[in-house]
Formats: sequence, structure tokens, C-alpha cells
Amino acid sequence: MLAYTYIEKGKFEMRQKPKPALLDERDAIVRVTLSSICTSDLHIKHGSVPRAVPGITVGHEMVGIVEETGSRVSTVKPGGRVTVNVETFCGECFFCRHGYVNNCTDPDGGWALGCRIDGGQAEYVRVPHADQGLNRIPANVSDEQALFVGDILATGYWAARIADITADDTVLIIGAGPTGLCALACVLLKKPKRIIVCEASAERVDFVRRHYPGVQTIGPAECRNYVNEHSDHGGADVVLEVAGGKDTFRLAWECARPNATVVIVALYDEPQILPLPDMYGKNLTFKTGGVDGCDCAEILRLIAEGAIDTTPLITHRFPLSRIEEAYRLFEEKRDGVIKIAISF
Repeated sequence: MLAYTYIEKGKFEMRQKPKPALLDERDAIVRVTLSSICTSDLHIKHGSVPRAVPGITVGHEMVGIVEETGSRVSTVKPGGRVTVNVETFCGECFFCRHGYVNNCTDPDGGWALGCRIDGGQAEYVRVPHADQGLNRIPANVSDEQALFVGDILATGYWAARIADITADDTVLIIGAGPTGLCALACVLLKKPKRIIVCEASAERVDFVRRHYPGVQTIGPAECRNYVNEHSDHGGADVVLEVAGGKDTFRLAWECARPNATVVIVALYDEPQILPLPDMYGKNLTFKTGGVDGCDCAEILRLIAEGAIDTTPLITHRFPLSRIEEAYRLFEEKRDGVIKIAISF
């Protein structure tokens, strides 16, 4: 089969690989019908994910059809349409039982697909712990509607959930990239008093204004003053940092009111520093880390009911044979690209 492969830092390449086989009775083999490119794939390419294994097939955003299941798989059957969770988790360890599936202690636990084991920018993928990592797609939900459920939409939903947003809150979202837009869609479900999106790209600001007309937008240079003027207590009650830059990391806590919650959703290319003397007295609560993607069934239900629609994020479509072209477009952020659907 064709598989887009991590060769070394700075180099991905299309390779022919054997079709995956079941290695464990809890595995499933999924024929990928639609995949996507994530910024995390670029982090692997840039050498920013030390645990990524050269030679693995990249890609962790995908949907497909179950081809084969191990003897201990009970929640999905061959022929079923499924989303694939970015995280592999056993469902049985201490962390899984408490909903912290990103910290699963299984050898394949956490972000494994497309990082430590072969992922989904290929015609087939083996999914360990399939009962946990696969979710059936409702009949009235298309592959494109479900494409982001297992990763960036799960991230946005998780971020909005742990932010503990109330109806009186001003929520600031820093970054209107793909994950930021998914976070926005999920914050809207919480119905806060005010949502402000900070974004440097004029194209992405225009996207927010067209698709989310009730949301306020502002650029990074004006953000701090704007948030102070358009909030009730001298800053945002909740800040979601989804941009992943040094400047945006600092902006996140600067724009938060005292005793606010700052949720760090971004993945950074380099370490960030908290200048604690400058922050003294703000008494902020930081919530950070990788997504706990255990809400996929609920997200699919919301999509089926029409409460969430991320299909406008798909701005470009390419076949697998043109994935290198798709990567260049995505990495260079050309032509208004937000997300790309890779078909098989």
C-alpha cells in the first residue's frame, strides 16, 4: 500500500509498505477513506517531536471503514464507518479510568498513531485498543463532517470543557487556525457572554467574521487593550491559547483578569517561560497538556444533531497521490488554506 512516511528531520516521503495486519486481539484494521494534515505532523517534520520514530507512517486525523477486527473487539464490526482517535488508550489503567486518556500507561498509550506507530496517511491503518480508539459514525454524518472528531475537534471540545466556562464569562481565544476554530465551535456551545478571537492573519479573521458573525475579532498588537475594554473585570475570564508562539503564550496570561483560567491548547516548537515575578498577584490557574480525547461519541452526537459543523474548515481537497503538494500548501499557509482533506 502507499504510505506517507517520516524519513528523517525535514523529510517525509511516499513509500510502498505492506498492508498492516492484526498484532493483538484488541486491534482493528481500518481502510482509510479520508485523512487530513495536522500541524502536529509539521512538528514531526521539523524535529520538534523527539518521540516520533523515523520510518513510521505519519497522520493521525482520519476516518474509514473497519476491515478486520481482533477477537476481543466488540464495539465495531467489519464494514462499519468509524472515526479514529488520535490517542491510543486501554480504558483500564488509573489514568484512563479517570478520563486522562492522554496519559494511558499502555506501551502504545497516548499519541502513538503517526508518531510512534504507523498512522493514517496511508490506505490502511492498524488501530490498537480499537474498542476505545474507534467510534461509529452515525448514518446521517458524512466522512467530511466526521474527519476532525478524533483530533482537533476533540481538542477543541476538551479545551472548552476543562475551561469551566460560564454564561457570564468573556472568553478569549488566541489563534484562529484549525484547532482554534474547533475550539471556537465548542466554546459557542457553552454560550458565554462574549467571545473574542485574536488572530494575525487577515484571511482567518475574515473566515471567523463570515462563519461566526457574533464573535469579536482583534489582532495581536491591539488585543490586550481591546480585551481590557471589552470585558467586565479588566481582562478575560477564560483564555484559550491555541496559536503556539512565544508572543501568544505571553499574551495569554497578560490578557487574563486576576484569578482567571488560562488553558494552553497549543503545541510549541520550543520551551516557554513563565516570568513569575511579572505575574505575581494575578493568581491565575493554568491548565495545560495534550488533549484527553474521550469525548468523541458525544461530539459525533452533536454533529448528527447539527450543533457542530466543521466542514467549512476543509478549504482544499487532494488525492493521496498529491499529498506532497498538499503539505507544501498547508505548511506555507497559501491560498487561504485552513484544512485539507486527503482522499483515497
